[in-house]
Amino acid sequence: MIVRKSKVEIEKMRRAGQVVADVHKELRDVLKPGMSTLDLDRLAEARVRKAGAIPTFKGYHAGKTTAFPATLCVSINEEVVHGIPSATRILKEGDIIAIDCGATLDGFVGDSAQTLIVGKTTDEIRLLVERTRESLYRGIAQCFPDNRIGDIGHAVESFAKSFGYGVVEDYCGHGVGKRLHEEPQVPNYGLPGTGKRLKSGWAIAIEPMVNLGTKDTIELDDEWTVITADRKPSAHWEHSIAITDDGPMILTSRGDDPPGPWARSSFAMV
Repeated sequence: MIVRKSKVEIEKMRRAGQVVADVHKELRDVLKPGMSTLDLDRLAEARVRKAGAIPTFKGYHAGKTTAFPATLCVSINEEVVHGIPSATRILKEGDIIAIDCGATLDGFVGDSAQTLIVGKTTDEIRLLVERTRESLYRGIAQCFPDNRIGDIGHAVESFAKSFGYGVVEDYCGHGVGKRLHEEPQVPNYGLPGTGKRLKSGWAIAIEPMVNLGTKDTIELDDEWTVITADRKPSAHWEHSIAITDDGPMILTSRGDDPPGPWARSSFAMV
């Protein structure tokens, strides 16, 4: 069942989303070669708890035999999603790092991811990161009432595939609210005009995962870390979105969104 949120509930989600946004801004500012992924995780957890929130991912099971042990999912280079922070994973010049963070505040979840470049990298990798981010906003731009889930996926997929990238199909976006994962599922592929019709009051997380090579993935033995099947780099971007009568409201905005229909969205919901 898809749970529609009230104006009050969406405002609570926006506050949770801003906790996550603040974490992302801090990590973006401090990221440098020589840091461990555990260093990033400790900074993130301290920031989340200082805001009075709870790290959503920490202790999350998702049907696994072991709970996720950290505040962040930190995925480097060929890792697509769900990388586990570690003191032995040291960042080096040219790495790309996908950081996914969730925070629960006042009973509601904020969930967002960004992919950052450590120092300098090749134009090929830089463009992968930039274009994956662009594919996210193309998906968000479809989030108007009476559009369909397939419109979101098609917008993401058609843009990313125009550059020959692999768009991950094994993992997808999702509804978000009092729980991290709610209905509906939001794939990063699809046909326009298909799927469930979007409704004002829905809250969803859109999260393109785009690979330099194949779309295929492999889950490692730790039951969490997912890598590209061909070991080529992957990028991951995500925002939590509320659908309003005026269009999409980005609940996890870091203040650096490009111009788009989200700039004029409001709480005008039925």
